[in-house]
Order: sequence, then structure tokens, then C-alpha cells
Amino acid sequence: MIADTWWMTHRQLKALVRQPAVLVITLVQPMVWLFLFGNLFRRVVELPGFGTASYLDYLVPGVVVMNAVSASMWAGMGTIEEIERGTMNRFLTTPVNRAAIMNANVIVQAVSTGIQSTLIVLIGSAAGAHYTGGVSGSITLVLASMLLGIVFSALSNVLGMTLRQRESIIGLSIFLLLPLTFLSTAFMAKSLMPGWMQAIATANPVNWALEMARGTLPLAGGWLLVLAALMVWLSTFTFRSYQKTV
Repeated sequence: MIADTWWMTHRQLKALVRQPAVLVITLVQPMVWLFLFGNLFRRVVELPGFGTASYLDYLVPGVVVMNAVSASMWAGMGTIEEIERGTMNRFLTTPVNRAAIMNANVIVQAVSTGIQSTLIVLIGSAAGAHYTGGVSGSITLVLASMLLGIVFSALSNVLGMTLRQRESIIGLSIFLLLPLTFLSTAFMAKSLMPGWMQAIATANPVNWALEMARGTLPLAGGWLLVLAALMVWLSTFTFRSYQKTV
């Protein structure tokens, strides 16, 4: 299985390397968020209890995880394209491990998310942002975004395999991105959020990634890892169900 996963991942990574502009273009949106939200909310740090002197320090992790969700939710589009081109069915005639077919898609998305997150962290650092834990904190932030990318790319693959409609993936992306982001501590300290929002944030995987990155809740990383493993299993299970319909 490991060898098959590597082969399938290598295949998709080669396609990603041939289109480096895609990674750069997808950074435009998080840079807009960084500029807009950074200027719009920069004075909220003056509120009693916010706990951070610089809003930029607080904002960059929020933009990183928001980008991870936004970019990863489109992974199912690639799955649908593979089905429509017949590539997926051709793989089913080969001895390649079935789980490797879906896992490769998730791994490539995690790598892509990691590269984008690293660039955002470096840009934020150049702008004067400081991260909890220094270099190790920055690395934790990137890892948290990659785990979050796995969660939502696997979810997107599940939709791609079951619904096989691009409109469904687009709709889910629009439906989930802003609520999940604003019902987390991406842009506002948890202590300043209404009680009902705090309760939702506690069970929000986007918030788990932020708490993991900021070191405010060590267990959050474990929860995120478990959820990522569960979603990868679900995408593999869904693929096996698709296989029976071919």
C-alpha cells in the first residue's frame, strides 16, 4: 500500500509542479484577507481581555487556517474530473491499492496547503508578525493547517465520489468557509465572543487548529489528528462504494 500511495502521490505532485502558478494565484485571496482584516480589526487588541499587543500576531494564524479550509474544499473537483475523464476507472483495472488512489489526493492537498501556509507565515513575519513559540510555533501552525487541509480535502473527496456534481462542492465550500472561520478564534479572542459562539468554537475543527498553533489547548492537536484519520477512512470507504457501481 505504501508503494502504491507513493506512486499515486508522485503522479499528482508532478502535475502540481508543472503548474506552480496555481500555488501563487491561490495566495492572492489570503493576502487580501490579511490586508483587509488586518486594517479593519487592528484596534480590537485595545479591548480589555484581548490578550495580544499586536493584531497582526493574532491574525496571521487565522488567515493560515482560513486558507487551508478554502483551498482544500476544492479537492473533490479533481476527483470528479478523474471520474469524468475515465482515469479513475482505468486505475480500477490495475493492481494498485484502492486506498492509495484516494490517499494520494489528500496527501497532495496537504503538501500544497503546507507550502501555501509556509509562504503566508513568511509574508506575515516580513510584515512584523511574531508567532507563539517562535520558529517551533510557526512549524506547528503549518502542521495544524496541513491536518486541517486533510480533513476538508477528504470531506470534499467524499462529496465528489458520492454526488459527482461540482455545484455541490462549490455550495458546501461557500456554506462552510465563513461560518466555520467566524465561529472560531481566527479573528476574535474567545473570551470576547458570546457564550453560544464559544460553545460552538469548542467543537469546531478550525478552532482546534488555531488552539494547536497558539498552544492554548495541547489536546486540540490530538483531536484534529483523530478527525483527519476518520475523514481519510471515510473517503476510502466512499471510494470502495463507488467501485461497486462501476
